[in-house]
Amino acid sequence: MQFQSTSGEFLTLQEITAKNSYLLQQKLENSLTILWFISDNNRLTIDGQSRCFNKYEMIFLTEFHKLEIDEIQKVRLVKFNRPFYCILDHDIEVGCKGVLFFAASALPSIKVPLSDVERFEIFWRMFTLEMESSDDLKKDMLQMMLKRFLIMNTRIFKNQSQYPSEQSESDLVREFNFLVEKHYKTKHTVSDYAELLNKSPKTISNVFSNISSKTPLQFIHQRRCLEAKRLLQYSEKQIQEIAYDIGFEDIQAFSRFFKKIEGVSPSIYRKNMVMGKIANKSGIPA
Repeated sequence: MQFQSTSGEFLTLQEITAKNSYLLQQKLENSLTILWFISDNNRLTIDGQSRCFNKYEMIFLTEFHKLEIDEIQKVRLVKFNRPFYCILDHDIEVGCKGVLFFAASALPSIKVPLSDVERFEIFWRMFTLEMESSDDLKKDMLQMMLKRFLIMNTRIFKNQSQYPSEQSESDLVREFNFLVEKHYKTKHTVSDYAELLNKSPKTISNVFSNISSKTPLQFIHQRRCLEAKRLLQYSEKQIQEIAYDIGFEDIQAFSRFFKKIEGVSPSIYRKNMVMGKIANKSGIPA
C-alpha cells in the first residue's frame, strides 16, 4: 500500500515475503525506513555486515544504508520521505533527526516487548486501514499515525538502549550525528562540528564520554571509512577517486587512514571482498 501526493510526499506500508523482497532495496531520495520483523530467521547484509533478525525486532534505516537481502521470511516495511513527514525538519525526538535514526552510532534497533505486541498489532491494522481510505483528510491522518508509531518506538528505544537522561545531552548527540551524516565528506574534525553546533570541542567530547565508548572523532572517522568501504565494495571507482570523494587529496593519506581502522589497505580490502573474505580490525561493519 502506498500514498503519494502530487507534490512528492510519499509513504508506503507493505508486508514483505521472499516473493516481493525486492521492494526492500528500492531507493527513495531523502527516505527513512522501518523494518518490523514478524517472523524469525530473517537475514540481511547491512553495510557489508550479515545480521539475523527475529520476530518483534525492528530496525531503523536512512537512505545512506546499503541493504542486501540474504533470506526473508516475513517483515513489515514502513518507508517515508522528508516531504511527507519532515517539512519543517523540527529537531525533536520523533522527527527526521530523532533518536530512532540518528541517536546511535550503531544500527538503531528495538525489540517490541511481549506486553506491547497486541497494541502494536492493533495499531498496524488501523494504519493499513487508513491507507485504504480516500477522503481529503487521508494525508493528515497518515501523518498523525506515523508520528504515533514513531513515538511508540522511541519510548521502547529509550528504555532498551544506553540513552542519556539529560535532554540537552541527547539533543547534542543527535544533532552531532545528523551533521556528520550530512557533512562527513567535507568536515573532518570535532572542531568543525563544534562550530556548527556553537559548542566547544571539549563539551562535545565530554557528552560522548558519558554515553558512548566511542569519541566524536572516532564517529567521524568511522563514517568516512564506512563510505570508503561501500565504494570499494559496490563501485568500480579507482581508489584515488574514492579518496577524493571522502575528502582526501592525497591517496597515501587515505591509505594510511583506512589501514589504521581496517587493518588492511584499500586495495587489499577490495580484493578480499571480491574473494568473499572480510578483514576487519575495528569491528565496524565490513
